[in-house]
Amino acid sequence: MPATEMKDHVYKILELVGSSEKSIEDAVQNAIARASKTIREMKWFEVVQTRGHIEKGSVRHYQVTLRVGFTLESVFSWGFPNQQLSDS
Repeated sequence: MPATEMKDHVYKILELVGSSEKSIEDAVQNAIARASKTIREMKWFEVVQTRGHIEKGSVRHYQVTLRVGFTLESVFSWGFPNQQLSDS
């Protein structure tokens, strides 16, 4: 088996709450889809809580709380190593 390079990963964890009138899965998808508009490099999620709203004896809304992990960008992509910071 060929040797593969292992990289160390550092993740920032973000908590999201998604909701849907259709299903738990749709609530998860809604949260991820919305967050993906502003958060890059999301890699995994964990459902930490599931709730629902009951109205007149039936389920009206599903709500999920997610922990989402995303990788941090390298400082090189921000240009810090090439910039000189000064007090002037």
